[in-house]
Amino acid sequence: MTTAAHSSPDERTVAGIVARPRFVAAARAVAWRHLYKWITVPANFLPTFMFPLVFFTGFAGALGRVGDVAGFDYPANYTSWIFVFSLLQTCLFGGLATGFTIAGDFQSGFARRLMLAVADRRSILVGYIMSTFVRAAIMSAVVTGVAAIAGLEVLASAGELAAMYLLALSLSICGTLWAAGVMFRARDPQIAPAMQIPMFIAIFLAPVYVPLDLLTGWLHAVARVNPVTYVMQAARNLLAGQPHDTDLAVYSIVVVFAVLTVWALTGVRSAERAGG
Repeated sequence: MTTAAHSSPDERTVAGIVARPRFVAAARAVAWRHLYKWITVPANFLPTFMFPLVFFTGFAGALGRVGDVAGFDYPANYTSWIFVFSLLQTCLFGGLATGFTIAGDFQSGFARRLMLAVADRRSILVGYIMSTFVRAAIMSAVVTGVAAIAGLEVLASAGELAAMYLLALSLSICGTLWAAGVMFRARDPQIAPAMQIPMFIAIFLAPVYVPLDLLTGWLHAVARVNPVTYVMQAARNLLAGQPHDTDLAVYSIVVVFAVLTVWALTGVRSAERAGG
């Protein structure tokens, strides 16, 4: 009898081909379940829309005159400036909502049954990422519609606009990886603050209200090394039709993605060792 350790290259190739459709099927099933629950349960659906919209309407309305400050030379209007922040927040916090879903699945016992049923547990993580990406895209469309009504000024070409949305949606993957890493380890909704606080810090210690050059003191120093800053600046430049610093944003996303992928996968292995 040939063991897995001594299987031939051909046997391993065949096993990989057989396993791949199962991996995809498991990931799709997890993604569909997550999306279905999000759409059909108002308690899951409404907060994910309302939170970013409250921030957008509050900031765009109350802080509109900030755009007149000396040195604030953004080509588009202040509504556009805040819109990019709200868009990134929507996508990043989509991962936060997924963390609560994962915790709920463990609390109900569903996640344990799922991990027993799925051979390659990485497909579970991929399923959560897929569902969050789709959900973030839907939420981004709603935020964009509200911003358009509020006076959003778009100076970008179609290609620049698409690049801006891709940058924003990439944060939904980063957010999901972070939240999954926390919740696969904790498997308890009570640990949510440990998942939430770093996300709030990451996005609010970026140049949210004014350009980076207008920030002073420790806030300026922190914002300069915050990866979200580069994504936010590049997205705003793309919306204004000035695609500057996009390479820095992509590099930042790649580095963060690599680190958080390791974090999330080791979280999955932690859940495996704990018996799901």
